[in-house]
Amino acid sequence: MENLHSPSSPTFIDLFSGCGGLSLGLSQAGWQGLFAIERATDAFETFRANFLKPESRCKFKWPAWLEQSAHSIDDVLTDHECELAKLNRKVDLIAGGPPCQGFSFAGRRNNADPRNKMFQRYVTFVKLIEPKFLVLENVPGMNIAHTRHGNKAARRGETYYDKLSRALVELGYAVEPMILDAADFGVPQHRERLVVIGMRNDVAKSFPAGCVSLFNKINSVGKAQLTELGGGKLVGAKQALSDLAVGSGRAREQNTIEYTGAGARAGYVQKRYTGPDATPYQLLMNKGVNQTQMDSMRLARHREDVEDRFRDILATSRRGVNLSLADRERFGMLKHRTVPMSPSVPAPTLTTLPDDIIHYSDPRILTVRECARLQSFPDWFLFEGKYTTGGARRKSECPRYTQVGNAVPPLLAQAIGSGILESWRASGAKVNSGVGRKMVIKKKDAAAMRL
Repeated sequence: MENLHSPSSPTFIDLFSGCGGLSLGLSQAGWQGLFAIERATDAFETFRANFLKPESRCKFKWPAWLEQSAHSIDDVLTDHECELAKLNRKVDLIAGGPPCQGFSFAGRRNNADPRNKMFQRYVTFVKLIEPKFLVLENVPGMNIAHTRHGNKAARRGETYYDKLSRALVELGYAVEPMILDAADFGVPQHRERLVVIGMRNDVAKSFPAGCVSLFNKINSVGKAQLTELGGGKLVGAKQALSDLAVGSGRAREQNTIEYTGAGARAGYVQKRYTGPDATPYQLLMNKGVNQTQMDSMRLARHREDVEDRFRDILATSRRGVNLSLADRERFGMLKHRTVPMSPSVPAPTLTTLPDDIIHYSDPRILTVRECARLQSFPDWFLFEGKYTTGGARRKSECPRYTQVGNAVPPLLAQAIGSGILESWRASGAKVNSGVGRKMVIKKKDAAAMRL
């Protein structure tokens, strides 16, 4: 009979892993990665650099039957169904973040977008493997009904979350959703995400309040992280990035050196890094990293008129919010999203477009490393591939800015992984001692946890 108690090294599989933000957070929480599925070659190469090399800090125990390369989830389901079936009830957690562009209000929000159906592949994996726990991360728009023509939220209708939940319940899982903001977990960025937690019904018997108890613990872990990194207050952009600022003019010349990394060309420079400032967040991100190991530090090469415009925006526009229509007209900007950062509050939600956000003091866009800092990737985490791409190539390539913008913030993922693991271990102790069958959360509190 399957042992439902928490092992010393619980295992997980990461579907739609991207560059590995969710995998990193779960690994740091004490989970052991088995394998991950990611279709984009560039993103998988970043995953390989951080999880599959002998010196990797969070090394996966990759199975011999699956090639260590980029795969589509359809191909894995088709080519390795027998191997997956052998993992039935032998994996503790399936995690994943199906592509969210079809749900996001930042995009076209098209009901016919084929990426909307990727959650069905997630369900197929669950059916084959029957893990004890599930984690699924997506944009909040997954729980808002689509209209036939996209773009507008429907007042009535079944959402993609409703479809997901119904499918998982039919497979024998208890499921609950919650909107979590990464900023509440110590991440220096406001980033609201729909997080879905599931437990197999036989496992759920050990949790009187069901998945709500897991969210209680996840939020408790997040509060502790926030206390450690921000003294209980949200971590601001300057607290996260001040050691990476370069200034402008002569200060920029003094604070930069020639960029010689991947994609180096004449005229590119990077920050002359001298170490973190004494903020808890920077000290955590830079822990154990030699100054010469800083990756993805290349600064954008802006034209002089672009720098002048950015300088004027920083001097005259409201910080931390999108430029107003009047400001866009005043600066002759056609872009619909340009946010000059505020130094004292968390950054706005990062996207895959690097020119959506202007640095809080330098007249420039952010570097990949600065974006990674705002996502809570530690400074030792390496990124592979191009920095940017454009045109038709955006459909087939996944450059560094896109990898970072699509990722789950590792600190948020760590809290999720820690919350589930701590709750699981506590439930085992209660069952063994004959304690824990009473409802420990009031009904009104449990209702407040739900969407």
